[in-house]
Amino acid sequence: MRDPHATGGYVDPMAGSSVRTRAASAFEALLPTLMQEAERRLNRSEALAFVTRLETSLLDVYEPLEIVYGSDGTADLLNDLVRSALDAAAERPAELRELDRRREIDHGWYQRARQIGYVCYADRFAGSLRAVADNLDYLGELGVTYLHLMPLLAPRPGENDGGYAVRDYRAVDPRLGTMDELGDLAGELHGRGMSLCVDLVLNHTAKEHAWARAWEAGDPAYAGFYMSYPDREMPDAYERTIVPVFPDRAPGSFTLFGDRWVWTTFWSYQWDLNWADPRVFRAMLETILWLANRGVDVFRLDAVPFLWKRLGTTCLNEPEVHRIVQALHALTRLAAPGVIFKAEAIVAPDDLVPYLGGHDRYRPECELAYHNQLMVMLWSSLATKDARLMAQSLGRMRAIPDSASWVSYVRGHDDIGWAISAEDASAVGWDWWNHRNFLNAFYSGRFPGSYARGALFQENPDTGDARISGSAASLCGITDDPASWPKGVRRLLLLHAVAFAYGGIPLIYMGDELAMRNDPTYRDDPALADDNRWMHRPRMDWAAAARRNDPSTLEGRVFAGLRSLVAARKDLLALRGGGETAIVGLDNGHVFAWRRRHPRSGTFVGLANFSEEPQTVEAAAIGRFGWLETVLSSDGPLVVREGRAHVPPLGFVWLVER
Repeated sequence: MRDPHATGGYVDPMAGSSVRTRAASAFEALLPTLMQEAERRLNRSEALAFVTRLETSLLDVYEPLEIVYGSDGTADLLNDLVRSALDAAAERPAELRELDRRREIDHGWYQRARQIGYVCYADRFAGSLRAVADNLDYLGELGVTYLHLMPLLAPRPGENDGGYAVRDYRAVDPRLGTMDELGDLAGELHGRGMSLCVDLVLNHTAKEHAWARAWEAGDPAYAGFYMSYPDREMPDAYERTIVPVFPDRAPGSFTLFGDRWVWTTFWSYQWDLNWADPRVFRAMLETILWLANRGVDVFRLDAVPFLWKRLGTTCLNEPEVHRIVQALHALTRLAAPGVIFKAEAIVAPDDLVPYLGGHDRYRPECELAYHNQLMVMLWSSLATKDARLMAQSLGRMRAIPDSASWVSYVRGHDDIGWAISAEDASAVGWDWWNHRNFLNAFYSGRFPGSYARGALFQENPDTGDARISGSAASLCGITDDPASWPKGVRRLLLLHAVAFAYGGIPLIYMGDELAMRNDPTYRDDPALADDNRWMHRPRMDWAAAARRNDPSTLEGRVFAGLRSLVAARKDLLALRGGGETAIVGLDNGHVFAWRRRHPRSGTFVGLANFSEEPQTVEAAAIGRFGWLETVLSSDGPLVVREGRAHVPPLGFVWLVER
């Protein structure tokens, strides 16, 4: 049987003159009635702004639609989608329109050095959305300007993949509150100069979602929303090249329901949407616009690399994925120009940059993406006390567009997968597979002399592959024993000192600011017991938080250390997004050095010593950038003697050109 996705190669006309002509014709045909309707529903200045946004981003909408859905009917599809955007623009609250106007002027608002992110589950941080709002003073004290609340849209009952099996995109998990309360929280955040990020799962819905129920019932309006097959012919053909996400507990990418094999990339209760149907595109666009009008500023596009399926591939990072995101981005910004996208794309570095628009010809997609490679290399360097692989791996990554920014982080809610290429490992004389095995042994505490207290996640006994769970503090060797604190705290702050100064938005994962350790109580909950990632998803310890201003406590040391990073960072223009990051070559592999430049600032150089012994580097390696002054360090101003710069054990230095 023929599958609609099994179409062979991908053809991209690259916006040839014929595409531009067709796009212009479609716009001219649409313009008269669109302008009339926009003026009727908006005031004249806002109507002109709406139409101008469409005109200036026309190719970012029309071309992807034509490539993904075919040239027949593209003009009609454009008309329908633009009308959806106009509906949302007309319904957008006045306070959000004002925020849009400010952000259109300050279009790089998310790139400012003052941007500091905080990531948490609403229930584990405070219990409810209303309680989150009651604790914003705490986040303000830490210096947070960007709050990412983990999955909060209404999930299916029972097992729901930590909230990523969404039953209703337009409702909040009732255990957290209501959609009105989410809107109130967004308003509170905006009043404090903070933005709100929420997760939006694009690849799949829960099988209980209204779209899925209608599709299963045979409603013709939803006939193409999901993908299924009457036998194993096509599923078997696809699975020859697809790498399963959860091979031990959810092998394969299809699940039998009745007499149909439904595409289920992740879990059996998460049904993959069929993005080859333009009705799915429209439904998801309207979902995004509806949520944006509730005050969401940043959409974390979950599982975005999986959207398009092509026979004979891994069904990851297919070209159509980028075109879909490009069009969603442009259409969203018609109605809500202050809203941005963040890609949840934990893929190889060469596959990641395109999600930020980094193609042969720049195409805007997401403004933000997780710098997974930086996170992995931080932990690798800490375990080996060797930064050479980090310098090699980060040094060969492609630059990202000036309009995009990395989101850098030390830990997140997920496990750590060791994204280490054979090419990079070989360049420093290591075997990539052996190194991955070492890291798993080290951070699970199995390696002799390891201080880490993590656990293996998704261990595959047949291949030996695994990933790592554990809180940042526990992976750094911080325990209840005060004897572990001096080195453990230095490790934790060292990692954050690099993440905070690599450019873009640094994220603090809830509890890391207090050195919260692994939480073993997840095993007491039958719904969580099989997933050890919950060990690093603890409930906020407000008793520990009460000690944050006492310098004699563990919490006081870590909280003060992170606040010093925040305070120093906000005044360093070189650390804002849109600048240039380069790796600085050194003659000592224990020390990692990087340089930041921004067109309107001087040079910034960071040094990080991953060894537990003092190290020196040739001062000329960093001195060639000019006279550098210490603005922040773990141990006072940088000492240079006899041409060597001295970096303390597990120490860091931030230097700027004055």
